[in-house]
Amino acid sequence: MPDLTSFNLLPHLVTLLMAYLLAIPIGWNREKAERSAGIRTFPLVALAACGFVQGAEHITANSPEAMARITEGIITGVGFIGGGAILKQADSVKGTATAASLWATGAIGVSAGLGAWDVAVMLSIMTALTLFILSPLKDERDRDGDTSAQD
Repeated sequence: MPDLTSFNLLPHLVTLLMAYLLAIPIGWNREKAERSAGIRTFPLVALAACGFVQGAEHITANSPEAMARITEGIITGVGFIGGGAILKQADSVKGTATAASLWATGAIGVSAGLGAWDVAVMLSIMTALTLFILSPLKDERDRDGDTSAQD
C-alpha cells in the first residue's frame, strides 16, 4: 500500500502544468501552419515526457543510470512519434521541422520533469522563435520555386 503521508500532489501538478504550457506556443504554430501535429499533440508530448520522469523519481532517486535509461526511452519514443510526422512524396520531404519540434518538446518535458527549468524555458523560447521567425523566410524560398524540402 502506498505511503499516503508522503503524497505531495502540488509540486507534480505545477511541474506537469508548466511542461504542458511551455509546449503550447510550439503546438499553436504547427496548428496554424496546418501541420500533421499541432495544438493537442505538442502539449501532450511534453506532458507525457515530464510524467515519465516524475513518475520514475521514487525508483531512480539513488540511480542516475536508471534515470538516464528512462530518458533514453523517452528520446526514442518521441523520435518515433516525430518520424510519423515526416512525409516523403516524389522529390519532396515534408514535416521535418514538425518532427524536430516534437523532439524539442519532449526535451522540454524531460527538462521540466528533472527540475531544469532554465533549460525547459529556453528550449520552449528557442523552438517557438525558430518556428515563428524563420518560417516566413522558408516560405519565401518556397515561393521562388524551391520545393525540394518543405515542412
